[in-house]
Amino acid sequence: MNYLKITKYIYLIIGFVMVYDAISKWNDETKPWLSVMLAGLAFFTYFFRTKFAKKFEDRDKQNNSKQS
Repeated sequence: MNYLKITKYIYLIIGFVMVYDAISKWNDETKPWLSVMLAGLAFFTYFFRTKFAKKFEDRDKQNNSKQS
């Protein structure tokens, strides 16, 4: 389960790489909309996974306190 804590940071890194890619290609003929959309998706996935990881931790703590 420890790998799940690491994968959310991979999404964050991908998001920053896509933002850098979009900024570096912004003045080209073709606008880098795909990079912008992928960055948005990566950041959304990071926050989504963080929210649900916290929700599962709270639920586990609550279940453990009920069992004791």
